Amino acid sequence: MNFKELFPDKKPVIACIHLMPLPGAPLYDGNFESVINKAEEETQILMDHAVDGLIVENFRDNPFFPDQIPPETIAAMSVIVREIKIQFNGPVGVNALRNDAHSALGIAVASNADFIRVNVHTGATLTDQGIIQGKANETLRLRKNLNSTILIFADVAVKHARAIGEQNIEQETKDVVERGMADAVIVSGKGTGSGTDLSDLKKVKSCSEKPVIIGSGTTPQNLDQLYELADGFIVGSYIKKDGKANNYVDDKRVETFMQTFNTKR
Repeated sequence: MNFKELFPDKKPVIACIHLMPLPGAPLYDGNFESVINKAEEETQILMDHAVDGLIVENFRDNPFFPDQIPPETIAAMSVIVREIKIQFNGPVGVNALRNDAHSALGIAVASNADFIRVNVHTGATLTDQGIIQGKANETLRLRKNLNSTILIFADVAVKHARAIGEQNIEQETKDVVERGMADAVIVSGKGTGSGTDLSDLKKVKSCSEKPVIIGSGTTPQNLDQLYELADGFIVGSYIKKDGKANNYVDDKRVETFMQTFNTKR
């Protein structure tokens, strides 16, 4: 399996399902059924407007663990992602925030998901969770041991972080692709919902032999600039009410985004 086999016909829009707080998280309200129901409701909205893929994240479980998420989070995400995968008629991915690639792989295998996102796959970054180190060596071996074809989408210059050392974005991209063996590269802005720098996108695209996905800040207003340069788009904040990441998916904003996007195909 590779990116083109997963999304064979066109550049995909991969919409975010930002889960309500899960059991054990500080903001969890004790009603797990409502978490499932909201995820299914948002999935249906996104299906109605024919997005190409989904990525499911424990986005409201902040403050995040830097590495290993707890068993209750793994269990909850496995249940929800499985329900979404049954409901949705396209590829589904998992991001176990902040950087638990191993649990993401386990969740993806258990739920029959198709890809994972890894925020720090190689190198080391300074984040609001402290120093996070990539574990590509372990992640690739775990995927092999699980006999899995789940794809790994890896960030470069990941948001809410800065790299430790003097490595530039071109070298980071080469390391993620060539040494980290990622299946696709994600480049984003500095924070959630912030625009992806056009010069960063061009640099990453110029030195990646794997598909390059924009991870944040895509809107109907900047699609003209971005569309030809990227191979896919992860969209979260724009499709929420008032364009704010912590709000819920808004039907009209999804419709507006997809109508604009489809004129580019």
